[in-house]
Amino acid sequence: MAEHSNITTHGAVPHGGGQVSAEQAADHGASQRKIIWRTFWILLGITSVEFLLAFTMKRGVFLTGIFVLLTLVKAFYIVGEFMHLKHEVKSLIWSIVMPVVFIMWLILALLIEGGSILQVR
Repeated sequence: MAEHSNITTHGAVPHGGGQVSAEQAADHGASQRKIIWRTFWILLGITSVEFLLAFTMKRGVFLTGIFVLLTLVKAFYIVGEFMHLKHEVKSLIWSIVMPVVFIMWLILALLIEGGSILQVR
């Protein structure tokens, strides 16, 4: 039985059965590394801002709100970048994002209402 392989002599695996040259594979690898490093620096920047705020601002509702907002920004960026959601059609993105936003709103509303029950006589 003959062994069939889609791997070229350069070690690159082609998409769609076509041949991929070593130069194309290297270019693709370089662009992927550039995207990963850009993502790293963006997430590091947001985390650094969170870290700075944690030690410079007074504790309170405002600081907690900033932390929640920055954490959500990082979460949506990670989902978009690493789960490739930003490359999908807009209707799929909205069908995933809108329920998440509504659930977060529901949790916030329940927390506010749950806290106000203690003031009711």
